[in-house]
Amino acid sequence: MKFATTIRSSGLAISRRANKTNPCLKSLSTTRQFSSDKKHATPTSFATKCASLYHPSAKANRGLAPPIYFGSTYTLDNADHGARLHDKKEAAFTDDDGFVYSRWGSPTNEACAKQIAALEGVDDGNGGTGGTMLFGSGMSGITSALMSVLKTGDHAVFPYTVYGGTHEFLKEFAIHWGIEIDFVDGAGEQGPAAYKAALRENTKVVYCETPANPTCRITDLSGVGKAVDEYYGSREENPNRPWVMCDGTFATPYHSRPLDFEGVDVSIQSCTKYLGGHSDILAGSVSSKSAEFCHGLAKVQKLITAPLNPMDSYLLMRGIRTLDVRMQRHGENALQVAQMLEDHPLIESTFYPGLASHPDNSGGGKDCLVAQAFRSGRDCPEDESIMKQTYGGMIAFIVKGEGDVALERAKKVCEGLRVVNLAVSLGSVESLVEHPASMTHAMIPREDRIAGGLDDGLIRISVGIERASDLVEDLKSSLDTVMEEEREREERSVA
Repeated sequence: MKFATTIRSSGLAISRRANKTNPCLKSLSTTRQFSSDKKHATPTSFATKCASLYHPSAKANRGLAPPIYFGSTYTLDNADHGARLHDKKEAAFTDDDGFVYSRWGSPTNEACAKQIAALEGVDDGNGGTGGTMLFGSGMSGITSALMSVLKTGDHAVFPYTVYGGTHEFLKEFAIHWGIEIDFVDGAGEQGPAAYKAALRENTKVVYCETPANPTCRITDLSGVGKAVDEYYGSREENPNRPWVMCDGTFATPYHSRPLDFEGVDVSIQSCTKYLGGHSDILAGSVSSKSAEFCHGLAKVQKLITAPLNPMDSYLLMRGIRTLDVRMQRHGENALQVAQMLEDHPLIESTFYPGLASHPDNSGGGKDCLVAQAFRSGRDCPEDESIMKQTYGGMIAFIVKGEGDVALERAKKVCEGLRVVNLAVSLGSVESLVEHPASMTHAMIPREDRIAGGLDDGLIRISVGIERASDLVEDLKSSLDTVMEEEREREERSVA
């Protein structure tokens, strides 16, 4: 391997002799940047040119959009620099020493994580030294958070209406690792008491999901945090206090920031949904103001799961840039759809926080759980006069009937839609509908599903940002068609 090198003193003579003996080598005035304090040799052979890394001008960092860093490893200043990086305690973010290996963190991933940390209120100066970490899916974030604090002999409390994937992880893995699980009805005003009644001396996780998937019931996060504090004391008083976690995917930080509620330690988002917003990535985030929790989480990510890849980190950042305006439109459309559903003769009940009939909507005021859960992007009381109150884009409704009758009706309603897409997931610009009993929550035993309010005839719709009248018309047409077909069958059977 031959290089034209630029070095000082005696090295200069060596370079000149090398160039004399090999006429192919030319003295180059530019060299490839290797690190901040020394130059790397510029290759002259074809093979080494192919294998070398070339970088743009230093001015390239003035691009308005953040770049995507695909590198898996990073150059080091010297051996001591590498030793320092390997010796550091795992944390959510790097320090000025930089990166060492992308399984331990990368620039594009960290840029996106810091943006979500800002949305979650991690960096609001309220005394926390934690951060946000990104994962390859919402489930990866959930399982990483749980694995970081649970071990054999520990106990955890979850709501009946917990997301189906979370329930499956508990039943298929956690209980076989010797972790004890209790499920409670955690929604509404009685939720905190139900959580408190399930607490034990070995409880290490108290898990909430609000609004619940798919019933849209609200958890009193303030009440749950208070109940845990009353039982164990605050974390400052009792370091062994359980970690209170909240999956806030339905609301997003636009509406609710779980870490703002005293006693809540961890906020989880499936960023595949609203934060990404376009059905084109899988991503999850876990945020906490606790450096202790983030250290354990980073350890799990480094050794068991993995960070979100650079390309999806970039796409997630791009999606977040329109989160505010998308959430406003989602909410405006959803209210119109919910109002139609509530009045339709085939619908038994409609669950949407913006309806007066919602079980957790007591009409506003500081004690109203719906009012607490939906801030609509407002940062201060003055914003109320200029920013319309909305209640998210998720609706659950139950078609009339019992057992298999309701089950089949719900399927036909979903299959009859022509604007709304029959697909799992949620939170995208296009509207999506699904039947939990046969799709997202099919892995939950029927008795547990019913106990959590997931009836056989329940349908979940994620309202997109299409024209609201198109969505209303589509849903009404499918419901009307199911009713008409049943009427015709009944008439034929009589005849």
